[in-house]
Amino acid sequence: MDFNDLLPYLVGVPVLAAGVAAAVRLRRRPTDTPRTDTRPAETPPAGGAPAAGTAVADRPAAPADTGPAVPDEGPEVTGTTDLLEVPEDLATPPLETPAPTAGRLRRLRERLARSGSPLGTRLLGVLSRDQLTEDDWDELEETLLLADVGAGPTDELIEALRTRVRVEGLRDGEQARAVLREQLLALVDPTLDRTLHTTPTTGEDGARVPAVVLVVGVNGTGKTTTVGKLARVLVADGSSVVLGAADTFRAAAADQLETWGSRVGVPTVRSDRDGADPAAVAFDAVRAGVRDGADVVLVDTAGRLQNKAGLMDELGKITRVITRTAPLSEVLLVLDATTGQNGLNQARVFGEVAGVTGIVLTKLDGTAKGGIVVAVQRELGVPVKLVGLGEGPDDLAPFDPEAFVDGLLQS
Repeated sequence: MDFNDLLPYLVGVPVLAAGVAAAVRLRRRPTDTPRTDTRPAETPPAGGAPAAGTAVADRPAAPADTGPAVPDEGPEVTGTTDLLEVPEDLATPPLETPAPTAGRLRRLRERLARSGSPLGTRLLGVLSRDQLTEDDWDELEETLLLADVGAGPTDELIEALRTRVRVEGLRDGEQARAVLREQLLALVDPTLDRTLHTTPTTGEDGARVPAVVLVVGVNGTGKTTTVGKLARVLVADGSSVVLGAADTFRAAAADQLETWGSRVGVPTVRSDRDGADPAAVAFDAVRAGVRDGADVVLVDTAGRLQNKAGLMDELGKITRVITRTAPLSEVLLVLDATTGQNGLNQARVFGEVAGVTGIVLTKLDGTAKGGIVVAVQRELGVPVKLVGLGEGPDDLAPFDPEAFVDGLLQS
């Protein structure tokens, strides 16, 4: 092929390129240069043709014969549409009504029964055997130790069971269950005072002083969530509450606590900056509780490791600052029930620094580590007062020893 044969193709290429470029410009023009017409739209004349000055959307033309007219579905929403007014009843979400605290632990009993309650099942399985050998007693001891009951309480329980079996004998499974229930209940100790002290007092000047509850614990145990759930417990019982967001190191802690409080109409005192002095926030919360005549002030604190001296000293400072205005009614230590013996080390140090008066055990439902209830009470000499039953907002309940043991034994 010579040059003359190629000439038509060479001439056609620029023409084709120019045509493509023009088509692209025509296609892009409506979106590249949007037009906003501020004049009011006129009523279209008969036949459907748009009136002069009315913006036309980039859509294909309708066929000539379209059949019956389709009803207009309303004005088209554009970027220039005015904001719609939200009714007042929709602008503010309605306050939630927390579930009554009575009967909450019954749910724990049901969940423990559904989960198979490994601790109770294993203990009953061994005790129900016809003849108990030394291997059987060793198995019982191992089961109790794995459930974090602790060495001392385990020895006490095994010795008590040996005595009962030797004196009374175990004729059937029901008798074994009754004996085991009685001994486990003695270990959990129903005589301990598990009352949550949240009654306001009267100061030296005759003024009303709210009960102050300080919530402490290590990182990751769910302190802020526990404080929010505890606020719901108190509101359900008819108390007025003020929350203090003294965890100023975790950026989302104050927001999280404020969200919990807003759901049940409880105000939150917080700092407007991260890293503020937590003792100052706690002091302001107590002062707000006194001013507003609240029944209870709940103070959330930052998670801290029990072996960090600086953080533990800071916790002592928070305690001293609060007591300048009002006495501490409760210092609740939040423990994760699944941490086992490590939780005892945490409890020991916090008890020395903050004067713990009660334990809140989270993640207790369905766990094989139920023995931590016994161990932590023996370690600190203070009772388990509240237990976490799950992830729901009202899954925090006052601890009932009998319901707990019955849940373990599925009775």
